[in-house]
Order: sequence, then C-alpha cells, then structure tokens
Amino acid sequence: MAETKELRKQVSLQNISSSPSSAKNPGTRIGPYLVGKTLGVGSTGRVKLGTHIETGQRVAIKIIGKAALLEKYAKDPVKQRNMSQKLEREITLMKLIQHPNIMQLYDVYETDRDLYLILEHIEGGELFDYLVKRGRLSESEALGFFQQIIYGVDFCHRNHICHRDLKPENLLLDKHLNIKIADLVWPVYNSPHYASPEIIRGIKYDGTASDVWSCGIILYALLTGNLPFDDENIRRLLAKVKTEKKIQFYLFI
Repeated sequence: MAETKELRKQVSLQNISSSPSSAKNPGTRIGPYLVGKTLGVGSTGRVKLGTHIETGQRVAIKIIGKAALLEKYAKDPVKQRNMSQKLEREITLMKLIQHPNIMQLYDVYETDRDLYLILEHIEGGELFDYLVKRGRLSESEALGFFQQIIYGVDFCHRNHICHRDLKPENLLLDKHLNIKIADLVWPVYNSPHYASPEIIRGIKYDGTASDVWSCGIILYALLTGNLPFDDENIRRLLAKVKTEKKIQFYLFI
C-alpha cells in the first residue's frame, strides 16, 4: 500500500509544446510521438495512430476536449473542480495498472484545452464488430471471452476501479483475440442497454455491482446475438430495464 501511494505521487500530467489545434493534425508531434491517421471517433473524443519517433512503437492517441468532459458541471464551479480532480486521480491510477486484459495507459499530456492519452495500440477491433459478423458465439468461445472480461474486471475492482460503461464496444481484441478492456477513466455512463436499473433510475449505486450487471448483459449478447433489454424507443427501453423481471433466455439458444 505504501508503495502504491508513493507511485501515485510520482505520476502527474505533463504539458506538451504543441498547440491544441496543430497537435490534432497528422504529421505533428505530441511529446515523442508523431501523430498519424485517425483510427476512430467516439463520444469522448477522437483516436489517432501515433508512432514513437525513436523506437517506432505504435500507440493509440486519444484526444479529449476538456470543455466537453466538464460541460455537465458548467454552472457549478465546485462540482466542475471536483470532477476534474477525480478524473486526474483516475488517470494517475490507470497509469499504474498493468494487466493482460486491460488496455494500458502509457502516458498523458495536456494543454489548456485538451487531454492526450497515450494508449496501447490494439489492432484487432471491437468485440462488438466481431459479434455482429458472427451473429452469436458458441458456448466455448463465449466462455473464453467472458473469462478474460471477468479476469480484467475483477482486477479493476480489487484495485478500487469501476468501469461504469462496460459493453462490447469498449472491449477490444488484439491479433490473438485476447480481450483488452478500454475506456476505464471516464466518470460517466452512456449505454442504457448495459446499464443497471439503479443507474437508469438515477439513484445511488454500487459501481462494482453495476459492472457485474453489465457483464451479465454482455454474456447474454455473446451467447444469443441479442440484447435482453432492447427497444428503438429510448423511454420504453429504460422502462424495460427498470421493470422487467424475467428474460426468456431459452428463446435464443
């Protein structure tokens, strides 16, 4: 425990010399990394390919606008400051985490406007796309993936980290089809299909229990190719998550 506290003191966000606008463009630098093509765009920011100038190591550079992260608390400076501090603490802790089923965070840079997360480059794509192509998985393949997911989630929980947004889109696959849990540092929950009833109701919830709920939804999706709670209408979807007691699992097996 003392060693972990000391490590936390040693890790801090760093400033970068590039301006926020130029650092987002291919051919420019973020620290020792050369910015390449865009790999993807998500709800929390865009991801670009990066290459270490000296070693040639490939990384994923996630660029997040600070304003977008804290927009929800724009009218409450105290909450905004607390959320900013919480985010920095979680990033600091994530830099210490090393696990075969968790996407590694190598480094973090920042400007006044943006955060730049230097992440492990995972080339196999999302578990979501893998599942869409196959419809549903065999029991043995689903079990193999699920064991890796639980292995990584349990490690997070034992280190007092809750994901809060577990879903196939946040589970990446390397070239050997090993699971890598991504997007661990965002204190938001954006996916109603995988959210626990407590989150949907907007009441106080246990982050670890909510992660376990999400894992159950993921296992269901892997085995059936469907979601247990689904509806094109968001209000009906939320009502199903809050009120439905029984899932007719046998219909899909």
